[in-house]
Amino acid sequence: MKIIIIGAGFGGLRLARKLNDKEGFEVMLIDKHNYHAFQPLFYQVATAGLDASNISFPLRRVFQNSKNVRIKLAEVQQIVSEQNKVITDIGEFNYDVLIIATGAGTNFFGNQSIIDHALPMKSTAEALELRYRFLHNFEKAVSAKNEKDLQSLMTIIVVGGGPTGVELSGAIADMRHYVLPKDYPELDFSKMTIYLLEGLGKTLATMSEQSSADSRRYLEKLGVKVMTNSMVKDYDGVKATLQNGDTIDAATLIWAAGVKGNVPAGIDPSLIAKGNRIKVDKQCKVEGLANVYAIGDVANLENEAYPKGHPQLSPVAIQQADLIAKNLQLAKENKPLKDFSYKDKGSMATVGRNLAVVDLAKPKFHFGGFFGWATWMIVHLFLTLGVKNRISIFFNWVYNYFTYDQNLRLIFRNYDSNKIPAK
Repeated sequence: MKIIIIGAGFGGLRLARKLNDKEGFEVMLIDKHNYHAFQPLFYQVATAGLDASNISFPLRRVFQNSKNVRIKLAEVQQIVSEQNKVITDIGEFNYDVLIIATGAGTNFFGNQSIIDHALPMKSTAEALELRYRFLHNFEKAVSAKNEKDLQSLMTIIVVGGGPTGVELSGAIADMRHYVLPKDYPELDFSKMTIYLLEGLGKTLATMSEQSSADSRRYLEKLGVKVMTNSMVKDYDGVKATLQNGDTIDAATLIWAAGVKGNVPAGIDPSLIAKGNRIKVDKQCKVEGLANVYAIGDVANLENEAYPKGHPQLSPVAIQQADLIAKNLQLAKENKPLKDFSYKDKGSMATVGRNLAVVDLAKPKFHFGGFFGWATWMIVHLFLTLGVKNRISIFFNWVYNYFTYDQNLRLIFRNYDSNKIPAK
């Protein structure tokens, strides 16, 4: 059975590993990068807490001794399901079964000014771009000619009160308190302002009421200005205009307000649901196609428990990958296939040093503070791929915790902060 998996995120990589060395399967894993990146820690790369290599793992290293998994570094241009063919920039490949695991990218909701000037954080390259902008702005602040320019360079807006926005705001606030004053003694960091803007009435809206309340309290304790029911209408690179007409001068606006599925060309538009996600049935098969599956953030599987589709979380992608691996084996043996049932273990988010919120699903229980923060660190450490990466991350965290410092505040290239790369 020739299987093509598009995307080496949590779902795609998990499926390839599940099928590794299984007789009767020939697997091709296609991705435009030659590594798997641990997305939950992008914000620590962006704030110089971790190196990009700490959260990345070479795909070919995972399958060095594999008998049946092959890696192709390519950009998928089109899926031709009628011919069981995938067209890429390096050639065409035929399949018996196709799994689309392309994940999700930043959703700017069609706002061109935001696309042109805001900084997203959905890839390793974007996390590094944010780090460069962040550091370069403080270098410019040291030589600022007037108070208005200085204040703009020392103002950061984070849009989106979900886990990414909350974690990033907290990390920047920690830097303002512990790190940046030592690096830039010329600057008065009591004037540095961090805004977290959320369109809904609370932060961490998908978590429990207690987690939402605690996260806001923690952020405000760290000095972050949390503004709920606030939406950004326009941003020109120096000034953000809110929906109510208020304006904020800021040289940096980080967009963490939404995601949309990365749907490859060739998928029938009638199969695309809200959020640019592909409609799939209870076995994760793309509707109307017998041998094409979609999993993870790009898939929209609706049922009674999740009428708007399952949450775009890594556990969903991983569990869907496990199901497909099992069903492919059952199909090979001509046995009935299993339906997907998501086992929610809970959710968590870190807010800052010694501060996090955790919601357990069974038993239903909430906790936070230092114990929540320690739990978050342990879970994420063990979810990271590769023993070497885990050791590197652990020692980085220990060093940062006891020294109140990070050692990765480096700008490795000439950087024009007025030029945002194409997204």
